[in-house]
Amino acid sequence: MSEQLKVGISDYKIAQAPNELVTIGLGSCVGIALYAPKSKVGALSHIMLPDSATFSDTSNWAKFADLALPAIVKELKDKTNETALLAKIAGGASMFSFSQQASSLQIGRRNIEAVTTVLNSLGIPIISEHVGGQMGRSMFVDLQTFDVRIRMVNREEFIV
Repeated sequence: MSEQLKVGISDYKIAQAPNELVTIGLGSCVGIALYAPKSKVGALSHIMLPDSATFSDTSNWAKFADLALPAIVKELKDKTNETALLAKIAGGASMFSFSQQASSLQIGRRNIEAVTTVLNSLGIPIISEHVGGQMGRSMFVDLQTFDVRIRMVNREEFIV
């Protein structure tokens, strides 16, 4: 029997098929689904900020793309002995309108860029994404197939 494991903000979980990983309410945050296809083990991370450089307290490292992704990838590779991981990402919306579009206020866009940069540096291809826009979303990761369902308010659910 499968279990649905919920991933909160600034959190991550690793699980194996037939379980499902879920994160709700990705606004400017980015959800990163990582997958080891041979063992059907995956991780889901809900990052909140692009990098930890300007923070003195990084004890909640799962909050930051630059700290979370390398650590989660290492844990997933150690657990599965697989090196060829796959990624799917969602989120990074621009949830608020600002009269001045300063890049420091564009957290969603900065999160997408940071996640993409870190995954590229780790040699992990992003095989599918649903990012940007102005609407939040939720992610449901099927660890049997690596189908990722995206749900948005008043929209039909779809698979990426």
